[in-house]
Amino acid sequence: MSMSDSGSQSIAITVTVNGEPHHLRVAPNTLLVTLLREHLGLTGTHVGCDTSQCGACTIHLDGAAVKSCAVLAVQADNCEVLTIEGLGSIDNLHPMQQAFRDCHALQCGFCTPGMIMQAVDLAQQSSDLDADTIRQGIEGNLCRCTGYQNIVEAVAKGASMMAGTNTLAHEA
Repeated sequence: MSMSDSGSQSIAITVTVNGEPHHLRVAPNTLLVTLLREHLGLTGTHVGCDTSQCGACTIHLDGAAVKSCAVLAVQADNCEVLTIEGLGSIDNLHPMQQAFRDCHALQCGFCTPGMIMQAVDLAQQSSDLDADTIRQGIEGNLCRCTGYQNIVEAVAKGASMMAGTNTLAHEA
C-alpha cells in the first residue's frame, strides 16, 4: 500500500499494526491516528480532541499506551502498533474487553476503545490495582457519559482476569 499527499514530500515507513506489516509512504506531518483510521481503515481508534487531552485515540506503540493523535506516523517507523481491533474479536474478547462488558463500563462507547487500551497497559504493569491507582492510571482518558465507577470496577476485574486470578467478580 502506498500513499502520498499530493505536492508534499513523502517518507517511506514500515509499521507492524496488529501483527501485520505495512510498508507505506506518508507525508511528514501525518499523525499516527490518521494513518490508522484513514489509510488502514482501523476506525476503532477514535479522534476526540486532536490535542491529546481525551485519550479516545489511545493505542499501544511498542507495548506502551500512547495517544496516537500526539504521535507522527514517521515516529512509528519500525514499531509495533496494537489497536483495539487487534486486542480481541467479537467471538474472542480480550479479558479487559470482557470485563468492560460484564461491568457495564460504557454507555455511548466513544471513549471505550482508548479506555480499554489504557486499562490493558495499566494491568500489564500490575494485576493488583486498587481504585485510587486505577483512577490515576486512567486520568488521561475522559468519559463524558459515566461516573467512572463501573470503569474502575471493570479495570480491576480485567486486570485480575488478565492475571488469571479473577477474584473480583462483579455481578451486574
